[in-house]
Amino acid sequence: MTSHRHEPDDRSTARYWDDFYAEKDAVWSGKPNDLLVRYAADLSPGTALDLGCGEGGDALWLADRGWQVTAVDVSEVALRRGAAHAADAGVESRITWQRHDLAESFPDGTFDLVSAQFLHSPVAEDGEREDVLRRALSAVAPGGVLLVGSHAGWPSWVDSPPFEHRFPTVSEVVTALRLPPRDWTVEVAELVETTLPDPEGEPGHRTDSVVRVRRH
Repeated sequence: MTSHRHEPDDRSTARYWDDFYAEKDAVWSGKPNDLLVRYAADLSPGTALDLGCGEGGDALWLADRGWQVTAVDVSEVALRRGAAHAADAGVESRITWQRHDLAESFPDGTFDLVSAQFLHSPVAEDGEREDVLRRALSAVAPGGVLLVGSHAGWPSWVDSPPFEHRFPTVSEVVTALRLPPRDWTVEVAELVETTLPDPEGEPGHRTDSVVRVRRH
């Protein structure tokens, strides 16, 4: 396993996410995000940047498929868990773990795939997510892909959202990227509805959006 730690300048953001992950031994299922699996499975393995990697489910899936992954998160707690999972899975040599507050710093280099899955944060400043996605765009190598998965709303069974949040539309995600048409092709821009039971196991669903763009 290789790693690099870049201490975030905004400690409140790091503290929020460290506390979020510290509340449970495992916050996520450990499985990769469905949108990544659906829209990246056809890509040839190369170098990948996983933004907001959490506990590493996406990074492990990519590494297992032959990608060399740079996995980034602001939470030290999440990164430690991801590294432990990678070691257990035998893919630690394929993943580099880096700590960044993406509003303050960004990984160096360019990548064949940049994946930004559900970068929604209750502690983000207005416009911060769009700025991060534009920086992500600049990290895509020629011929490479930026894959952005976004929630399009709260799950169907959420009557009282835990915090106020405006979810972007598909067109807003594309517009925010400010793509020069001669340099980029929009390959996918659509809504995807997935089954998502409520905490008691009752039927429910969630609508997400996916945008995949390729650099010429």
